[in-house]
Amino acid sequence: MSTYTQDIDAVAKLKETNGSPWNAINPESVARMRAQNKFKTGLDIAKYTAGIMRRDMAEFDKDKAKYTQSLGCWHGFVGQQKLISIKKHFGTTERKYLYLSGWMVAALRSEFGPLPDQSMHEKTTVAALVKELYTFLRQADARELGGLFRELDAAREAGDSALEAQIQDKIDNYETHVVPIIADIDAGFGNAEATYLMAKQMIEAGACCLQIENQVADEKQCGHQDGKVTVPHADFHAKLRALRYAFLELGVDDGLIVARTDSEGAGLTKEIAVVREPGDQGDVYNSFLDVEEVAPEDTAEGDVLISRNGKLVRPKRLASGLYQFRQGTGHERCVFDCIEAINAGADLLWIETAVPTVHEIKEMMDGVRKVHPDAKLVYNNSPSFNWTLNFRQQAYDAWVEAGKDVSAYDRADLMNAKYDDTELSAEADARVRTFQADCSREANVFHHLITLPTYHTTALSVDNLAKEYFGDAGMLGYVEGVQRKEIRQGIACVKHQNMSGSDMGDDHKEYYAGEAALKAGGAKNTSNQFN
Repeated sequence: MSTYTQDIDAVAKLKETNGSPWNAINPESVARMRAQNKFKTGLDIAKYTAGIMRRDMAEFDKDKAKYTQSLGCWHGFVGQQKLISIKKHFGTTERKYLYLSGWMVAALRSEFGPLPDQSMHEKTTVAALVKELYTFLRQADARELGGLFRELDAAREAGDSALEAQIQDKIDNYETHVVPIIADIDAGFGNAEATYLMAKQMIEAGACCLQIENQVADEKQCGHQDGKVTVPHADFHAKLRALRYAFLELGVDDGLIVARTDSEGAGLTKEIAVVREPGDQGDVYNSFLDVEEVAPEDTAEGDVLISRNGKLVRPKRLASGLYQFRQGTGHERCVFDCIEAINAGADLLWIETAVPTVHEIKEMMDGVRKVHPDAKLVYNNSPSFNWTLNFRQQAYDAWVEAGKDVSAYDRADLMNAKYDDTELSAEADARVRTFQADCSREANVFHHLITLPTYHTTALSVDNLAKEYFGDAGMLGYVEGVQRKEIRQGIACVKHQNMSGSDMGDDHKEYYAGEAALKAGGAKNTSNQFN
């Protein structure tokens, strides 16, 4: 990647080659525009971010404290603000990603209106959101670099060569807001060919990592709801290979696939797997079915029968036509799913669980790692869990096991606000605080994500604003609850004109028209009140 100075020199030579028609072109202005547009296509982004994830995975293998994190997004602005905030508070975007949640796409981005997480939204919406997220992240780069260019000009005007060199170094070593996105492709939105076509769109938009689940596409349910139906491994693995082919066709050779299993909570299957020889994938899949042994004379018209160890068994079939698995086999099926997914080319695993408990996740990953020692997990720190209740119960149970007095607490009522300032609550919160680190150390969780955080933060903040603004506080509800906090906390969006690109537009007007440019950022711009 060329430096800012090298770009200036390259354009100066190009200008000289093209002669007088290019006299008005300023090489440094071009170099600035190039710096502000480092990534020309979505594939540039996919290749760049895939490299980041691969390096992060290698670092995690050496040090389990170096796990990665992300928050779910439903709009480009939301993703942009996350990364701007991360850079502001931590000085780097290292090991911080974005997650694109299919749930939020369904609930917030479909033209049908709010939908449940059942793959009913438009297929192209996901790829469109990937593109939108990266458009906003690239704009964050352009805006921040624009500020550095202004500082550079000011240092030159002041004749401060030391400051000029310092700012020049910041420009040459600028860290982009563009980070990996783990993008949810649900169950593939159809057959393997449909999965491949949709994957290509998402990769071309910039996605370096695609997450796919082992549910039936046309019966897909949210991972934290009932009624989930899984598919035999052969069907799921065909879609894993479709994703790999899409990455390879587009030249993203190190693209990543996250194979998600919903088997822990999925008690149903739509089809009986094909068995080609005893002990193969299909045979193991079918071994988990809830069956009853029957004699030939006891069968009825339309019965589906399986030959097992020389005997006829009849899988239990529901009125819906679906077959059910034996109760209590969820964990065992998850382990088998994960082992076979890695064998089929998955890079990372995702086990959807009913509650967030370190020991449960560890138990399943221990089973996987007996076969694949380096197997790494992506874990959904879901808002579908009642974290407060779950961890207070975990703390309560730990106290009981340790013989500690719990007579002051009612386990069935631990969500009660009267417990908020208790020792038990503090113990539970301490467990929540270290949950991600504990999981990464104990269960090899490489990536932690929250699927729907901004869905909930938006609802919460709007509720608070509405209560104050439409109540007795009136305009003070906005000033005190929003704007003053933006100013005190240094939130860039308090200068919303700048955030929307107004100052960048002024820069470009000056490039194009010089002194004749009519700019918006003059003395009468009310945003100056926030300087």
